[in-house]
Amino acid sequence: MQRDGAPKRCSVAWRKDDQALADTLTKRLLGPNSEDGILRRERLNMRVLNRKLGIYVLAALGVISRPGRGPAQDVPSFPVWVIASVERAGPTDLPVAQTSAELYAARGEYEAFQVVIQAPNGGLTGVNLTASDLTSDASDVIDHSNLTLYREQYVYVDKASADWGGPNSSRGPGWYPDPLIPFTDPQTGNPPVGGTYRAVPFDLTAGTNQPIWIDVFVPRDAVPGQYSGVIDVTGDQGRVSIPVKLTVWNFTLPLKPSMKTLFQYWTSMDQSTMEELLRHKVMPQKVAENDTERYLIDNLGLTATSTGFWSGADRSNCSMKPAPSVAQFVKAAEVHQKDLRLINYTADEIDQCPSLYERIRGWAQNMHEAGIQNLLVMTPVPYLFDDGSGTGIPAVDIWVVLPKMYVAAADRVTEARNQGCDVWSYNTLSQDRYSPKWLIDYDPIGIRLQAGFISQSLSLTGLLYWRIDRWGSDPWTNPNNEGTFSSNNYPGEGVLVYPGGPVGVSGAVASMRLKQIRDGIEDYEFIELLKRLGRGDWALEIAQGIAPDWTNWTRDGNALESSRRQLGNELQRISALAPPTSARTEGKSRAATDGRHRAHVYLW
Repeated sequence: MQRDGAPKRCSVAWRKDDQALADTLTKRLLGPNSEDGILRRERLNMRVLNRKLGIYVLAALGVISRPGRGPAQDVPSFPVWVIASVERAGPTDLPVAQTSAELYAARGEYEAFQVVIQAPNGGLTGVNLTASDLTSDASDVIDHSNLTLYREQYVYVDKASADWGGPNSSRGPGWYPDPLIPFTDPQTGNPPVGGTYRAVPFDLTAGTNQPIWIDVFVPRDAVPGQYSGVIDVTGDQGRVSIPVKLTVWNFTLPLKPSMKTLFQYWTSMDQSTMEELLRHKVMPQKVAENDTERYLIDNLGLTATSTGFWSGADRSNCSMKPAPSVAQFVKAAEVHQKDLRLINYTADEIDQCPSLYERIRGWAQNMHEAGIQNLLVMTPVPYLFDDGSGTGIPAVDIWVVLPKMYVAAADRVTEARNQGCDVWSYNTLSQDRYSPKWLIDYDPIGIRLQAGFISQSLSLTGLLYWRIDRWGSDPWTNPNNEGTFSSNNYPGEGVLVYPGGPVGVSGAVASMRLKQIRDGIEDYEFIELLKRLGRGDWALEIAQGIAPDWTNWTRDGNALESSRRQLGNELQRISALAPPTSARTEGKSRAATDGRHRAHVYLW
């Protein structure tokens, strides 16, 4: 059964409507009564209307329209099609029949899709893409600057990740898109200057594909309703236009995400990198203090930062430094804005170190005096549900667990939550046979589900990642690290952003996997909003229907999108029942990037 909103693909069977389509096409191209037309109609069978030529048929019939220009007049000379954000296009995949994008999004939300271009026999040269404004029938406008385009870079995985023979395994060696080359510099809005790699224009050899990632950001002051626009693909060999339809729901995602995060960045982090992470809804582990923090809080939703005291304890070292004094913790806290959540990432993967429990309590007591929360990566243990100060405060405020740690001690995770602790998840390498993996050679939908529906289903409130910038000598082309973490290869481990220098921008550029995390955090937010509106149980049923736990999560992107739309439609329904909180914004909405929008009154 075709799901509502699912991409419609060419059938492999010849149907009556296929025959009618062939007849219509023949008449349109050659005339209904010509001898050639009759012969052509008899010969036009499913081999001609296969997936690879589906786009030509649609274009010839005027299905591929050019908003504002009328139907396309010429059959395009190269295939172009659309895939969802949780899919990936291989270098030589055959085209599909989806040739338009239909999106639904809240205000303050990013929605993404991909356009894939394939070169015909003669190849393609000088290819470029441009986005139009998105306009409504009421003349409201979402400016084209809210559509951000990237050329996807293929990297070669020469050895698959470790495979434990379970329900979630590597897709194997091969070419995968992951790095994203921006069309424009996010700091200037202009094409990047310098660097080695360019987004556009580009050339393609015969039979090869080039996917383009397109982010659509809905400004926080956008007028709800239906918008349409176009992505124009041009080259020396012709032009193809992809229609885009966007439904803006009448509710707004908060600027500050409900999902708590801490992502570590080991190289020097500049302002542009911090902004890039925050646009993707994740908190950098360490940010600059004072004025920079204030800007990031108010404009990009910064919610937390780490105070940076490291105990030295990890999976290979069961010893901790003496706890910093209360005065040291207080001094560290005082440099930060008062409305930031201050976290200290104290120790990592120390399940095997029970001898450290008393020292952990000592660290916790001192940081609690300064209003700092203690984060440890370890399975919850009851002894640390109290810091020993007599206040009843837990020694560990934030427990962070791998999926396998959660599965092995689900009762203790529940007990930790009952004690008022937060429980976050993280993922690294490939340590079990069932959970989502953040590596390049695994299905990307798992990354999004961990951040979103799985976290909601299991009452996990945050995400941690140990490092996002573990770059080798050429991260834009080589994702492999065989023998670094073990004898296995874990392509993409420790890399969720790429250095901006090689593409002519400052700071870092997001990977496709980081965008899956962002989209999952937005999915998480839908359910949080419904909880506040008394529809949390229903919303959790939707999430648990496709991702109830670490093992039983869907690989079907259509099922994920259908569930997300159910949540969005319910929020839309409830918003229609609420009294208006502000007057309808007249005219055009022309905000360019998240964090640069005027204040908006929320329904929630």
